[in-house]
Amino acid sequence: MNVRPPRAQSEAPHLRLTWVQPEDLVGHELRQAAQDGRDAREIEERWYAAGGAPAPDRAGASEPPASPRLRELAGHLLDELALLDSPLAADEPTGLAEIMAACPHWPGPPEAAATVGRDRLHAAWLGRAAGCLLGKPVEKLPLTGIRALARAAGNWPLATWFTEHGVAPELLAAHPWNRRSAPTSLAENIDGMPEDDDLNHPLLTLLLLQRHGRAFTTADLARLWLDELPAGRTFTAERIAYGNLLAGVEPPETARFRNPFREWIGAQIRADVHGWTHPGDPAGAAAQAHRDAVLTHTANGVYGAMFTAAALAVAAGGESDVHGCLAAGLRVVPPHSRYARAVRIGIETARTEGEFDAVVDRLHAAYDSTHHWVHVLPNAALLAAALTHADGNFTRSIGCAVSGGWDTDSNGATAGSLAGLLAGTPTALPDHWTAPLKNRLATSVPGFDRTGFDTLAALTHQEALRP
Repeated sequence: MNVRPPRAQSEAPHLRLTWVQPEDLVGHELRQAAQDGRDAREIEERWYAAGGAPAPDRAGASEPPASPRLRELAGHLLDELALLDSPLAADEPTGLAEIMAACPHWPGPPEAAATVGRDRLHAAWLGRAAGCLLGKPVEKLPLTGIRALARAAGNWPLATWFTEHGVAPELLAAHPWNRRSAPTSLAENIDGMPEDDDLNHPLLTLLLLQRHGRAFTTADLARLWLDELPAGRTFTAERIAYGNLLAGVEPPETARFRNPFREWIGAQIRADVHGWTHPGDPAGAAAQAHRDAVLTHTANGVYGAMFTAAALAVAAGGESDVHGCLAAGLRVVPPHSRYARAVRIGIETARTEGEFDAVVDRLHAAYDSTHHWVHVLPNAALLAAALTHADGNFTRSIGCAVSGGWDTDSNGATAGSLAGLLAGTPTALPDHWTAPLKNRLATSVPGFDRTGFDTLAALTHQEALRP
C-alpha cells in the first residue's frame, strides 16, 4: 500500500474567508477613518511600512494571506483606529433618542390608523424580488461593463432582463457576469427567484415579528440569526457582527468591534418589512428599523435602514407620490449627516439632468474615489436619484437603480419594493418582470424555501394588523 506523506506546512492550502480577515479589514477601516475625518496618518504609515496592503477593491478577501506577524499587527491597529475621535460624531449620532433630537421634522404619530392591503404587499414583495434579480448578474461589474453589456443586447435604457443573446463573445469575456448569479439571473435561465441576502433578510424580519411582535429587541434579532441564519449567508457588516456574537460580544457593540463595514448598505436592505408593517407611520417604522440596524451598523449605516423604512411606511399607507415618500424618509435622518446629504445630492442631480446616464456619471464622479461600492452613501445617492428620475414608474425605477452600478441587486430591490407599493397591485407590474419569478423563491431561511409571494404577502399582512 502506498502511503502519501503528510503535506508540508508551506504547502498547506489556505482558507480565505471574505470580509473577516484582520489584514483585509485594516484597509477598509483606514478608508472609513478618512471619510469620518479621523486622523489616521500615523497608523496608516505603520501599516504600509510593515508590508500591509490596501483593502481589496471589489472582492472580500485578498491574496496571498498575511503572515502571522502582519495579522497580529492588523488586530492591534484596528483597536487603535477605534479610539480615534470623529469630528462628525455630533452630527451623526447612533442612539435613537439622539437621532430624534437631531431631526427637527421628526414625524408625529399618525392621526388615524392606516391599513395596507394584501395586494399592495404582494406587489411590494414581487417588486423587491424583480429589482434584486435584475441586478444580480451585474453585481460587482464596473459601470462601463454594465452599459456595454446592456447596449450590446439592445437593452439600454434598461427595460428588461440582461441576456447573453446577441452579445459578442469578446465583450462577455471582457465583462464577465457575476459568476454565482449568472446561471439563475439572465433572461434565458430565470426559473423562479434564486436565493439572495436581499430577500433572506426580509424573510428573517417576518420571522422575527412572528416570534416576538413589534416589541422585539436587538438581542431577539441576534438570537434569531444564530438559530436560523447560516453564517455563510451573511456578508460585510452582518458577517462581522455574527462573528462578534459567537465570540461573546453583545449588541450594540457587535456593530462597533472591528467592524469597518458599519456604514455600508447591509442595514438598509433589512428595512422593508419594518416599513410595510407600519402603514402611514414613518416614525414607528424608523424606530423599529433602528432596533434591527444597531446589531450591525452605526450612524449613516443605521440611517439607511430608517430612511428606507419610513419611505416605505408612507407608501404602504397610501401615499401615491414617490417624491413625498423620499421626503418622509429624510425627516427621520439627521439633516447634517452625510446620509441626508447623499439623498439630497441624488434628488437634486436627478432634477437637474435630463438624461439618467448623466446623473449617474455625476454621482460616480462624486463618490468613486472615496467610497467602496457597497458603502451606503453612494448607493443612497443613486437610489434617491433613480426613484426621483423614474417618478413612480416601475420599470424605470428598477432599471435606473440597476443601471447606475455599485450595489446593483440591493438598489434594484429597494427601488422595486417602493415602486411596487406605489403600483398597488401585482397586476399593475409588467408581466415580463413578474412571470419569470413563478411565484416562488429559493432561500435557506427555514420554513420559507419555495414559498409563493402571495403567501408572503398574506403573512406580512397579518403582522401589519398586529397591534
